[in-house]
Amino acid sequence: MDDKILIPISFFLMIFGIVYLVYSTRNRERLALIEKGVDASIFIQGKGNGVPAWKIFVVNLAFLLIGSGVGIFIALLITTYTSLNDGAVYPSIIFIMAGIGLLTGFKTAKDLDKD
Repeated sequence: MDDKILIPISFFLMIFGIVYLVYSTRNRERLALIEKGVDASIFIQGKGNGVPAWKIFVVNLAFLLIGSGVGIFIALLITTYTSLNDGAVYPSIIFIMAGIGLLTGFKTAKDLDKD
């Protein structure tokens, strides 16, 4: 068997294993709660409360993209006006600014949930 085919097969098996583990564990937990006589309404708790997930996703994605764009711009300025290596400046500044963007998006999404 060719070595190149092992990577997609192992990736598929890993994803399948994770999904199977999540669903089987969730099913066992629910069956154990039902056997104890717990009300089934705990499974749908939280639905309809708070901000929809897509709004939080959009806010976080927007801040991530803004942070990445600002990071590219700052890295361009740094490499233009200094003699630093391009290979080290671009990834580091982009990741730092993307992280700051995600942190800002998290704080903004947390504020959305308070309203």
